[in-house]
Amino acid sequence: MRTYRVTHRTSYVYRGEVSTSFGRAHLLPSDRPRQTCVDAAVIVTPRPAEQHEHTDAFGNRSTYFAVTSAHRELTVLAESTVAVAPAVAPSPRAWEDVRDGLRTDPDHIDARGYALPSPRLGPDPAVTAYALPSFPPGRAIADAALDLSARIHRDFRYVSGSSTVRSSVADLFASGEGVCQDFAHLAVAGLRSMGLAARYVSGYLETRPPPGRPKLAGADASHAWVSVFTGVSGSTGVSGSTGDGWYDVDPTNDRAVDDSFVELAHGRDYADVPPLRGVIFSSGGAGSELTVAVDMIRLDNG
Repeated sequence: MRTYRVTHRTSYVYRGEVSTSFGRAHLLPSDRPRQTCVDAAVIVTPRPAEQHEHTDAFGNRSTYFAVTSAHRELTVLAESTVAVAPAVAPSPRAWEDVRDGLRTDPDHIDARGYALPSPRLGPDPAVTAYALPSFPPGRAIADAALDLSARIHRDFRYVSGSSTVRSSVADLFASGEGVCQDFAHLAVAGLRSMGLAARYVSGYLETRPPPGRPKLAGADASHAWVSVFTGVSGSTGVSGSTGDGWYDVDPTNDRAVDDSFVELAHGRDYADVPPLRGVIFSSGGAGSELTVAVDMIRLDNG
């Protein structure tokens, strides 16, 4: 079991005075089969007139806030302590069996919605053609997901700042470069094109400095990866499975997800689970300077 203290600070400095800010955040980890949120809080400055938490349609914790006093800066600070257990082995079932079970097994009705197109990830023949080589007949679903992840890692360049939150899978194909959000979107779309259920997952990955170098404050980053429904969970000991029939892989780093990852939220695509979005009202120009800093500090000695 690994335990982390996660701090995620988002700051806006506005060029003009803002009268009101409304925001919605997905910054509080939820309990998952391998993950326990020990404590968590979102602190908004200036102090909001309203702040409420609820559970969204996907089982994620969501925070709403409204700042109604005039301000030129807005800071949203999320702090949490999260314990993460080792991953368990995925199901060895062939991917076709999982696909067919999604259509017929009443126990899989909750997963079935993740096999459908979503607002950002509709049907695309180019995606299907790209994914198909990873899915030969009879291949275990975990092996197919890992192969697709590895191919995305190999075929596309990770370039920080090369895309925006509005970038599409078509943009990734055209440019050949992107960031973790783009790679996760392609993996989700590719898995769905094979009739499988796949979720977009947002969270954090612990970063490790080079040997002998101290860890830098703010060096950890928000991250994104993909989770595929495998039908059944397996035995303990192998990276990737969450223990509830879902198997997580990280195409950005070409690896199965293990206990160095903390999940914040999952949905059909990025649009369901952005870390923070909102609306501001200003009488003048209200351009802003945005800074984001994330720290993921290991608390245990394991």
